[in-house]
Amino acid sequence: MTFLTWLFPFRREAPAEEKFTQLKSELILKTIERLEQRISERFPDSGLSRVCAEFRVLAYESEALARKLGPPIWPVRIAAFASALMLIGLVMWALAQLVSHFSFDAEGIHELLQSTESAINELIFLGLALFFLIGFETRIKRRAALEALHRLRSIAHVVDMHQLTKDPAYLLGAFTETQASPERTLTRHQLTRYLDYCSEMLALDSKVAALFAQNMDDPVVLESVNDLETLTQGMAAKIWQKIMILDLSDE
Repeated sequence: MTFLTWLFPFRREAPAEEKFTQLKSELILKTIERLEQRISERFPDSGLSRVCAEFRVLAYESEALARKLGPPIWPVRIAAFASALMLIGLVMWALAQLVSHFSFDAEGIHELLQSTESAINELIFLGLALFFLIGFETRIKRRAALEALHRLRSIAHVVDMHQLTKDPAYLLGAFTETQASPERTLTRHQLTRYLDYCSEMLALDSKVAALFAQNMDDPVVLESVNDLETLTQGMAAKIWQKIMILDLSDE
């Protein structure tokens, strides 16, 4: 039994290779590349194809960042640890000086009371400084992850805008166009594939975001990832309502 096993008796030892308990980033990226090829082959020079190309670049950047944010940032951690030791050492030195110059007389007790009041204020500031130093690495990682998640959230809204005007009603017969109506040239099959591609892109967007939750244990990042997943699920649900209308009307 190792020391860590004794210290954390309920900690599960990770196996050498976990096949189905972790997201494989390389497989997610390959799926995105395949989706881009499928869209470009079926809808060449379309806006959705260009969005997927940009999404592929963003996915590679996000995956690389999520991988970097997993291990500790040792320069920041060592600097914070050294600074915390210096602060604690400074407090110990001040206490040693106070004890060495203390005398059991009226003047010494008076100075002790004044020093105690000042020491309480200093300890408060010391606690705040230690809290800042301990969480400095976490805040650096959190800021980088939230910026990447914001970009993933933005591209999800762009995908949703591309499917917004893809209304299956114009294929069902009773539909009167106006001069301001958007141009609709897709067939029933093409529209189904277009909507399905949008749904796939939203699902992959949430899976790229989940890489940050897999590599980090920050509650703020986890909450942001969950919010993004909820957002993409809601958008995909609207898309699948349109696909179901097309499927039911074809029967």
